[in-house]
Amino acid sequence: MAIIKLSAIERRRLSAFITCLVVAVLAWLFTALGNPYKYTVKQVVTYKNAPKKRAFHALQSDTVDATVQGTGWQMLFSRINNDHLPIVVDLHTLETRDYVVLSAQLKQINLKKQVNREIITINPDTLFFDFSNRTVKRVPVKLVSVIKYQKQFAQSGNVVLQPAYVTVSGPADVIQGIKYWQTDSVKLSDINESYSSRVSLKPSPEGNLDIKPKSVRVNIPIDEFTEKTMSISVKLINNRHYYDVKVFPQKVKITFTTSLTDYGDINEDDFEVVADLDNWKQNGYSVLPVKVTHAPSFSKIVKIEPQVVDFIVKK
Repeated sequence: MAIIKLSAIERRRLSAFITCLVVAVLAWLFTALGNPYKYTVKQVVTYKNAPKKRAFHALQSDTVDATVQGTGWQMLFSRINNDHLPIVVDLHTLETRDYVVLSAQLKQINLKKQVNREIITINPDTLFFDFSNRTVKRVPVKLVSVIKYQKQFAQSGNVVLQPAYVTVSGPADVIQGIKYWQTDSVKLSDINESYSSRVSLKPSPEGNLDIKPKSVRVNIPIDEFTEKTMSISVKLINNRHYYDVKVFPQKVKITFTTSLTDYGDINEDDFEVVADLDNWKQNGYSVLPVKVTHAPSFSKIVKIEPQVVDFIVKK
């Protein structure tokens, strides 16, 4: 392939031509992008001033096509600019009718837009709604949590939610299926002290549901745990024929974990250890396994010694 050799003067002329061409293209581009254009963007619709006595359900998608007037630069960067802020629709007119005309609210919608970035039209221009009787229901709050404790620490008592119930209002058919309402997720790591904070409730997935209050106070008691050993009497169960039965030993040692706060308060009455005589009568066992049927809340059984007891039956 032949190589064109240019003289120094020709190279300078070529360089000057390319520079002028690039400058001209950039000047044209800046001028063109500075001119006003109309372009369409898809925007999410949110609602405010929902009717208090009427539950509603939108009969169309929660997005609309908005025709926006702005510069070419704004059109070029429409995917990362404020054109994607939601359009807030005022629903106060739904108290007397079942539709909202968006063109009648363009002025207040554009007040939240940047200058020179005005919405001209919205498609569809009219939003229609279906209505049903609005009902109210009181449901318990359910805490959503992921907690990782520091070594030897754990939850030491019941979680307290204030308030423990929230009021949900909306369409009767939707409210009927709501059994509880979840909080936002509480995520704690390497925690070694009680937790108390205000936590928001999960937002409603539908615009026609109202939750009050919007947040609750969460209290999670957390304490350091240690092991404790106690001797507990064995209780015989299922002695249906009232045999005279003696078990040996009559007490077993239980090792369990307990919080430091409750360590001194736990006694034998907080436990129940049983041996089931049906294991002999029906299954032919020669020894009876022991089982803990009751223990203090938030305590964990580490071991039982012995795990079986001997017995003598006198008929």
